Amino acid sequence: MTINGNGEKKAIYPGSFDPFTNGHLDIVQRSLKTFDHITLVVAAAAHKKSWFTVEERVAMIREVFDENPQVSVDSSSGLIMDYARENHAQAVIRGLRSPSDFEYEYMMASMNKNLNPDCETFFMMTSQGLYFVSSSMIRELHRYHGDVSPYVPSPVFERMQKKRTQKKGRTDAV
Repeated sequence: MTINGNGEKKAIYPGSFDPFTNGHLDIVQRSLKTFDHITLVVAAAAHKKSWFTVEERVAMIREVFDENPQVSVDSSSGLIMDYARENHAQAVIRGLRSPSDFEYEYMMASMNKNLNPDCETFFMMTSQGLYFVSSSMIRELHRYHGDVSPYVPSPVFERMQKKRTQKKGRTDAV
C-alpha cells in the first residue's frame, strides 16, 4: 500500500449510515489498528429514502468521534473513488455482515479498482455479536418502539429519540 505524502496511512469508510450503528463503530475502531486516519464519508444517495438528512448524519457521527482526532467525517454525492483520489486515501473500508454481502461488495471493489487503481478495498467482517445489526433493522425496531440503545452509540440513540418526539403521531416517522 502506498502511503500518502505525509507518511500517513489514510482510509475512507463510505456508507449511508442512516443511522450509524455499533456495527459501524466496531469496524472503525478495528480499522484504526491498521490505518492512521479514517474519514467516514456519508453518502448522499439519491436512490435511498433517508430517515436522517446528510447533515444530521454527519453531525451525529462527528459527535460519536468527538474525542478521536484519528477520525473525521465528511459527505459526498459523487463517486467514492473520486473522493478517495481527491483526499489522498489509499484504502476504502467495507464492512461485511454475512456471506451474501460479499458478492455485491466484491463486484463494487472490482469496479472501484478500475476507477482508481491506487486505492485498495479492505473488507472487514463485523464482530460476531453485531453481524445482525443493520441500519434498516434499527430503523424498523425503533419504528415499533423497540429498544435500540444496545445497537447504536448513545449520541445516535439520543437523536433517534428526539426525532421520534418531533414526529410523534406519524406512523411513517422512521
